[in-house]
Amino acid sequence: MNGVLRDGAVTVGGNARQQFHDARGYGTPADGDEIRLARVEAAHLLLRGDIDAVVDNGDGLDFAAFFAASAAADERFPLRFLVYADLRDRGFYLSPAREGWPGATDDERTDLTVAPRGTKPGAGEPAHRVVVVGERESIPAADLAGLTLAVVDEESEISYLDTSEPAFDGGTSYSPPADITGALIGDRVVVWDAPDGFHERGFYGQPLEAREATLDGVVQLSLIEAAALAAEGQLVVPDADDDSGHEEATLTATGVAGEMMPDSQATYTTIRERGREVDGERFDRRLAVYRALRDRQVVPKTGYKFGADFRTYNTVESVEALPHSERLVRVVAADHTFDPRDLSLDVRLAGGVRKRMVFALTGANGEIDWLAVSRLTP
Repeated sequence: MNGVLRDGAVTVGGNARQQFHDARGYGTPADGDEIRLARVEAAHLLLRGDIDAVVDNGDGLDFAAFFAASAAADERFPLRFLVYADLRDRGFYLSPAREGWPGATDDERTDLTVAPRGTKPGAGEPAHRVVVVGERESIPAADLAGLTLAVVDEESEISYLDTSEPAFDGGTSYSPPADITGALIGDRVVVWDAPDGFHERGFYGQPLEAREATLDGVVQLSLIEAAALAAEGQLVVPDADDDSGHEEATLTATGVAGEMMPDSQATYTTIRERGREVDGERFDRRLAVYRALRDRQVVPKTGYKFGADFRTYNTVESVEALPHSERLVRVVAADHTFDPRDLSLDVRLAGGVRKRMVFALTGANGEIDWLAVSRLTP
């Protein structure tokens, strides 16, 4: 049985519709019992020996010749074929994401749509919309949630990554009072007389202590923590100077201007400027993410030990009974592009310490899109 290459698709006659499409989910029906196959589908049937050759301009091409010709016509064909063949070997029915094929999508990045196990293409919503990338390609982060990445490395091994928009279910109920006073010292703020539960139940800062010596009620805050508290009108640094204007100093976590007392405005401005000095333009984006997480009753703490911006705790009742953190959060710009190797490293590290990797895509006005990425075994 041969196929014929026409207009980028391979037409197969005989009993192809019953044998290949109806029974095994290949291609789309054409006239009578004919079916049309995409190049990856035809190549897979050639590799299996289910069809003998593909005829192109009178020449009968075997698998090797057809594979080479298809790679010459589309440089991404070899990667797509490797992923297609791998998923077929895993027992999935799948289709190329092209017009007229089952599960076709308007997302130009989608290469393959994978039917749920036990179903054929077109029977329902795809289980996976697969984006095929090589390890040296860049992956735009925007609008990636809901897609499955199939990363093909230089030795043709494939790693699958699941992407989604995470749901935050925080339950930390502690709210700081509005009369906290601190001192800006270097790249942190020291609260000399912290309110009850400030660290123990709210998990703000770290106590100032040394071996065999503890100063009761003294807590050191990071600049991010301090700026967030000042923005909410809960922290004042008495000697702060405000010289940047009211409107800029009163941005909330959602980017909407709110009201703060004059001392809080000055404190926020002073701490923010110090933060920009030590952390550059990333400070504002990290602050927006920190405040958005706190607004969801999730506690963010530094993720430095894990190479991330934050580690997060959904519910903190007391530091003495502190649970494991659930997520690592890396803050990136809204137009960020992933290097597959760096992305794999982040996801592998998060999984190795029993956490989920989350990226906060932060725009210039503080708007945030959340993207969770984890390893997937189809």
